[in-house]
Amino acid sequence: MSEPKAAPTVLQIVLGRRLAMLRDAASLSALDAATQLRIAVSTVTRMERAETPLKYAYVKTLLEIYGVGQAEISEFLALIDKASIPGWWQSFRDALPGWFGVHVSLETSATHIRTYESQVIPGLLQTEDYARAVLSVGLPRPSPDVVERRVSLRTKRQDLLNRVEPRPPQLWVVMDETCLRKRVGDRRVMSDQIDHLLQVAELQNVTMQVCPFEAGLHPGSFGPFTIFRFDIPEMSDVVCTDSLSRAHYSEDGEEVALYRQAFDQMSTYALPIGRTKQFLADVRKELSA
Repeated sequence: MSEPKAAPTVLQIVLGRRLAMLRDAASLSALDAATQLRIAVSTVTRMERAETPLKYAYVKTLLEIYGVGQAEISEFLALIDKASIPGWWQSFRDALPGWFGVHVSLETSATHIRTYESQVIPGLLQTEDYARAVLSVGLPRPSPDVVERRVSLRTKRQDLLNRVEPRPPQLWVVMDETCLRKRVGDRRVMSDQIDHLLQVAELQNVTMQVCPFEAGLHPGSFGPFTIFRFDIPEMSDVVCTDSLSRAHYSEDGEEVALYRQAFDQMSTYALPIGRTKQFLADVRKELSA
């Protein structure tokens, strides 16, 4: 069996786009560039789309063909070396679906993350025991070893909320009351999970809101999604929507704007921050009764 394909880092995506922009600025098609370099046109397009690592020698020659100055070429090639450093998540490729590797890559580099969840506590906020219970019911049913690897990955992802450098992202979470009421694991698992939410809610970079049942139907009721924002000119906002077996990532302006609008409206349906904390505390008391 072949080794799972590594998800590209955000820097690889950015460099691929820069390469395409420089080609366009030189008024050359991908076929023109490939012909001059005497390589397959797919090699050029796959590098531009970050579907394959940037090849140092190819990129150097392409930049020269595009008429890029030597100083900019040197800077670009130095960034290739940096982009080729594997992301920390790549050590989990044995237990990480390829489509989710993209999610972790975006999550690690985003400056703002807005996420809505309708059924379970968002992964960035889960305790180990809660995550273990959630991951154990996946399909196809994972082995205990795979479950533990995935729990370790989920825990490692949460480090970004407390990191010092680069600055941690601003995380804004809206979750339906269902996430708190649906029993995952036993009563202790749920109690510990609510305690953890109350702790995370105190972080300066975390905004947490619960949308109660009484709010009724709202724009996000039809499925979870996450919006990533980056402090990088070449990276527009990316929206991720999940299904049972894969995720869909889109940078389409109209689609992303639609999800931004949905999230903004949902935040008005949800309880304000202070009332959310009280709501969580009340649910915790119910679990202790």
